[in-house]
Amino acid sequence: MFDGVHRGHVHILRSVARMAKRTNGTAMALTFDPHPQRENNIYSLEHRLRLIDKLGIEVCIVINFNQTFSRVLAEDFVSKILVKKIGAAYICVGDNFRFGRGAKGDFALINRLSRLYNYKLKIFKVIKINGQPVSSTYIRKLIIKGNLKDAQRLLTRPVSILGTVIKGSSLARKLGFPTANIDPHHEVIPPSGVYAVRIIFNQRKLKGICYIGTKPTLKAQGTRYLPAGRQGKAQGEKEKHNEVYIFNFNQNIYDKYLEIQFVKRIRDEQKFASIQALAEQVKKDVFLVKRLFSHH
Repeated sequence: MFDGVHRGHVHILRSVARMAKRTNGTAMALTFDPHPQRENNIYSLEHRLRLIDKLGIEVCIVINFNQTFSRVLAEDFVSKILVKKIGAAYICVGDNFRFGRGAKGDFALINRLSRLYNYKLKIFKVIKINGQPVSSTYIRKLIIKGNLKDAQRLLTRPVSILGTVIKGSSLARKLGFPTANIDPHHEVIPPSGVYAVRIIFNQRKLKGICYIGTKPTLKAQGTRYLPAGRQGKAQGEKEKHNEVYIFNFNQNIYDKYLEIQFVKRIRDEQKFASIQALAEQVKKDVFLVKRLFSHH
């Protein structure tokens, strides 16, 4: 699945890229969409493809994981897809890789079939950090709990979300802090709160502050605002808003993609007595984040 494209995935994908160069072959990765175990995604398909591309993979095959595909036998997955359709000369997998109907396929099977179909197999052991296996399941839990530092160590990059800029209520603009409202493409995001963030837009690296939450102050004041987009419902929570104020930036970016990288959590979500009190706190938050970036 390569959800998270974490430290273990990075090791395999870079090895594939090096092997392809050495053998004058084509570096390919195979992934699935949607998630076979119906897990909430750490990264959307678009986000995964961007990261896989950066690791030197030339072609990424995306298999639509539907009911029909879920019934493909493990032996047929190897013979009909990996060998016949793709023509794999080398196959690289983690030693915990399971595949095929009922997850019956494993390393022993793919190794036995290598002699029949004449491909070479390279197996990668699961990477452990402090005795903890690096896995998408564990990283997912860390992000949801807000343990961004440990999640970053396992991902090899800051925790981030990729999303589309959508129209909001423009209230933040009236308060003096025009924000981009983000509709995340995936479901696993950090807890509610205020964060120092880096923003990737058209390969530019920008700095800013991000708010994730349900806007309790505005609800208490009876302020109307547009829905947050698709994120939130998938986690079974109240619908969350994701807004980012980008420092020294003034462009129309509606419908554009932004990647928000979380640097540090500044504070919890709070309910203020008035919108004016909220505006004063936002000023303090912005000052604090700018000072943080100037020191680091």
